[in-house]
Amino acid sequence: MSETILQMPDPPPAAPVHRNGLGILFLLGAFGCFTLMDAMAKILAVRYDPVQIVWTRYVVNTVLVFAVFTPRLTTLLPARQPGLQILRSVAQLSTVLTFFVALQYIGLAEATALADLNPVLVTLGAALFLGERLGPRRIVGIIVAFVGAMIIIRPGAGVFHPASLLALATAVLFAAGMLLTRLIQRDGLATSVLWSAAIGLICSSVAVPFFWTPIQAQDLWVMLALGVFGTVGMAMIIKGYSLGEATALAPFGYTGLIWATLWGVLFFGQIPDIHTIIGALVIVGAGIYVWARERRA
Repeated sequence: MSETILQMPDPPPAAPVHRNGLGILFLLGAFGCFTLMDAMAKILAVRYDPVQIVWTRYVVNTVLVFAVFTPRLTTLLPARQPGLQILRSVAQLSTVLTFFVALQYIGLAEATALADLNPVLVTLGAALFLGERLGPRRIVGIIVAFVGAMIIIRPGAGVFHPASLLALATAVLFAAGMLLTRLIQRDGLATSVLWSAAIGLICSSVAVPFFWTPIQAQDLWVMLALGVFGTVGMAMIIKGYSLGEATALAPFGYTGLIWATLWGVLFFGQIPDIHTIIGALVIVGAGIYVWARERRA
């Protein structure tokens, strides 16, 4: 999952058009990598428990992240808000786990579309827990987004799968992590990245012995690719938001749905049905509408 968007640095106050263009390219690449990571997880889910897959993701991610920051670990690792860092990191870990479990049972595009509810959930959560203003137009956007989710899930239609609720839980957990990130004001970006990797690895390492399956040699490259795609995606999204304006880049986060559909067709032969397509368009439209209202505000 694309949980690392929670850790974006503030963009420059007025990025030139060409810098926004570069930022968009990095963002497109980032979500391509994130959805490839999800595709690798779905491939592995045939033979391994999601807990072991999550652990693999955090092993590779932690090794790469700590290798990058090794020269400055003693200054970057101490956190001024350790409690919030732990809560945020656990929320991110839970986001990845619930999404990987959902991928065992439903299509990549369907799961991604439901997880894409997170922007409107952040808006709702910010109003409920952070005291931010929630006007009638934003309320309409949130309701419409949930209608889109119901179109995909189709409760009562005989095709509902409980794993769809896990994809919705992914959106809720992601939004929770993002709201916690807003509360973290005293720790830098590098500190947050390091804590996310370390907490994720520690928690998954405690659980993985209970779900362990011996790793087959032919799966090693898939596991390595899963971790590399996640880490590269994180680096690209950070770079993108450091170049461009957040308000210009935000809608391009929905391109993850296009990537997910592409990988679903190429790797698994999964073509989204008409209900998934319509529901996804409703969710994306509502998300962009809420974003536009946020930008205007």
